[in-house]
Amino acid sequence: MDEVNAPVARDALPQSRASTGADLAGQALNLSKADRDLPMPLHEQVAASIRRAISDGEARQGQRIPHAKDLAAVLGVNSNTVLRAIHLLRDEGLLEAGRGKAITVSGTPEKGALVAKVNDLIAFAHSRGYGRSELVRMIELYPAGIETISVTGAS
Repeated sequence: MDEVNAPVARDALPQSRASTGADLAGQALNLSKADRDLPMPLHEQVAASIRRAISDGEARQGQRIPHAKDLAAVLGVNSNTVLRAIHLLRDEGLLEAGRGKAITVSGTPEKGALVAKVNDLIAFAHSRGYGRSELVRMIELYPAGIETISVTGAS
């Protein structure tokens, strides 16, 4: 396997972590090393690589993934870069992580995609001057089975 797609396997991790935080039932995550020449920020590259591993079924709901420090060593980035990626994926509903806790897959690719779209909708609404209460009202007035609504909520 080339350097770009480095598998993160239990035996590639430091021994102390391999027996605790990196329990993927012997499975390897094929994560792409971050490419500093790409215009995409490193934390987004790391998040995309983990997102792809989840989407491909390499890590399933409830499974633990390696600690940020271990992922950083394998991917050739700083631990803070991995933590930033993990926070993105947590906000998308794909990972659960907390201070001192294991990082586990908590969502599905479909849920992650939906959360990303909701975030896009919120950002779009805010850029057009709509507040939370107006957006919630539009969603609540959205009739089932109707594809579009007007600004007033009537179809």
